[in-house]
Amino acid sequence: MTDENPDKGPLLELRAALDALDHELLDLLVRRMDIVAEVAARKRSHRVRIRDLARERRILEDRCARATELGLSPDSIESVWRQLMLMSRERQAALRAEVPPDVQTRTVAIIGGEGGMGRSLNKLFSDLGHEVLSADLDTALRPEEAAATADVVIISVPIRDTRAVIEQLGPLVRKDALLMDVTSLKADPMEAMLASTDASVVGTHPMFGPGVNTYQGQRVVICPGRGDEWLDWARQMFTARGLVITEATPSEHDSMMAIVQVLHHFKTQVLGLALSRAGSPLEETLRFTSPAYLLEAYVTGRHFAQAPELYGPIEMLNPDSERVIDIFRSAAADLADILANQDQGAFDQVFADVRSFFGAFTEEALEQSGFLIDRLVELSAGRSST
Repeated sequence: MTDENPDKGPLLELRAALDALDHELLDLLVRRMDIVAEVAARKRSHRVRIRDLARERRILEDRCARATELGLSPDSIESVWRQLMLMSRERQAALRAEVPPDVQTRTVAIIGGEGGMGRSLNKLFSDLGHEVLSADLDTALRPEEAAATADVVIISVPIRDTRAVIEQLGPLVRKDALLMDVTSLKADPMEAMLASTDASVVGTHPMFGPGVNTYQGQRVVICPGRGDEWLDWARQMFTARGLVITEATPSEHDSMMAIVQVLHHFKTQVLGLALSRAGSPLEETLRFTSPAYLLEAYVTGRHFAQAPELYGPIEMLNPDSERVIDIFRSAAADLADILANQDQGAFDQVFADVRSFFGAFTEEALEQSGFLIDRLVELSAGRSST
């Protein structure tokens, strides 16, 4: 350590030089995004997809090779350029690069439009150039009026209210319109929509929350119901905003959600409950944290920061919940017995069996989690210094 005052002298001059360079970099980023806008216009007029994975690979290879020549870390440069490419794709999507120039502007009514997901859907469809109507409990526009007039009616209300809202508004939806929901369960809402309206029907489940920073790469599940033309429209709109579409039947969706949501959420809730009962203050454990523990703590803390009325119905109403929770209990009991018996051979066999189940995904998991852990180490260092 030295006694050099960072507010004066050579260090201050060096920091000022870095600030000036950073400002130049920001100016270059603006110029880069201006070119991206021109690219978006050209792609739209020629109906070219936003994402070109082959070109992205070439870009990363080129930038990383150049970084190595310049004595820079290729891993760090790859991280920077991945973020730049994400910014580029999001800019192109916001400029409707994948929306055909001749696409018809629609009136989209979001029932429950003042909720978190409703506001996110408002942005999604507004960005695509559609007129969005928000109808909720306290809005001047009543849900009945919105449902009767809109081209597309989206039900975005709590799960427990979904069927009742569909049955109330479905008969009001025009026959030439689309009725769509965004519920985390699909069999019951789809049955209700098909029975309550003569309009086209598409079930959807956005696999992201309302607080996402970008739609690029986010996943949405689509369950076809009735009407091929509107189904194609829904596919086109979600793709144009950079969403990845998975199509499934309602029963397939709900079965997979038992694994992806119910089992995952249950595990996170058990971990949070156990931590709260372990007798050690969270802040004390974070003084000893490993990156993996910190990652789990962030995921668990994020989960419990949200609304229980969102997660409760997802777990309670899925028809496959009891089965996957029984599997969790059984797996936990088996592991507890192995540990209690100090049976290293059985422990090794569990690792081998689960590793075999994950297969080649283990390599991807090591790579991707390594990237996340590096970022978390940076966050952890900044957190501990405050």
